[in-house]
Amino acid sequence: MQTVHRIAELRTQVAAWKRAGERVALIPTMGNLHRGHLSLVERARQLAPRTVASIFVNPTQFGPDEDFAGYPRTRVDDSFQLEAAGLDLLFAPGVTAIYPRPLADMTQVSVPGLSQLLCGANRPVHFGGVATVVAKLFNLVQPDVAVFGEKDWQQLVIIRRMTADLDLPVEIVGGPTVREADGLAMSSRNAYLSAEERAIAPTLYATLQAAAEQWRGGERAIAVLENAAKVRLAAAGFRPDYVEIRRADDLQRPAPDDTEVRIFAAAWLGRARLIDNLAII
Repeated sequence: MQTVHRIAELRTQVAAWKRAGERVALIPTMGNLHRGHLSLVERARQLAPRTVASIFVNPTQFGPDEDFAGYPRTRVDDSFQLEAAGLDLLFAPGVTAIYPRPLADMTQVSVPGLSQLLCGANRPVHFGGVATVVAKLFNLVQPDVAVFGEKDWQQLVIIRRMTADLDLPVEIVGGPTVREADGLAMSSRNAYLSAEERAIAPTLYATLQAAAEQWRGGERAIAVLENAAKVRLAAAGFRPDYVEIRRADDLQRPAPDDTEVRIFAAAWLGRARLIDNLAII
């Protein structure tokens, strides 16, 4: 596996692959990797003969009171894992490589509407930062396909919208959420959980499963299902941000005849903000 830190080195290698007629797949990450990330590398290798992963803790997607400074940075271990997974190239730039001027002076990308829903209601700068850095990575790597985890379904929908709106020639592929044996979705922020909190954390997935079963059983009172889920989470020790039932493709409220519907949740447990989602149709 080759590791590069400079944009010029990245572009030189990708250009050589492109000249040889090889497809390139990109897996953007912020590092602190787990099996969920590695499953995305595996999927990328199925889609293209050349794979690039990025590790970049992106400051523009963190609000002023969020955990940018304390976000786990484990690049040495991440590199070992990526090499073992068969990755071809790791792009690990510094902040000034991606944002050479003060952040307030840099061009930014926004996806209106979708970015203000769900997580965006509580993290107003987050998805603008995500869209901006992903657009830059697409321009730098010029991938044929990019793979993102479905655990952050809202992010996946926003990236698909951005890619379509800007006519970017990148296929966006979602990778299924990878879970621990007890159902907890794998996340870099799970490391923030104490032992007691870790024992409680699977309740988030169990709560979504219970609501999904009620929906499949014929319950269509959306507010009733959402409120019951929030009450269950609060009783278990969570501080829910939201539990909402939405259409899968555009995150709007479902109509009676919609056939692809998901339930979404975000909740605090100690200092960890956990998110999850589940198809209910």
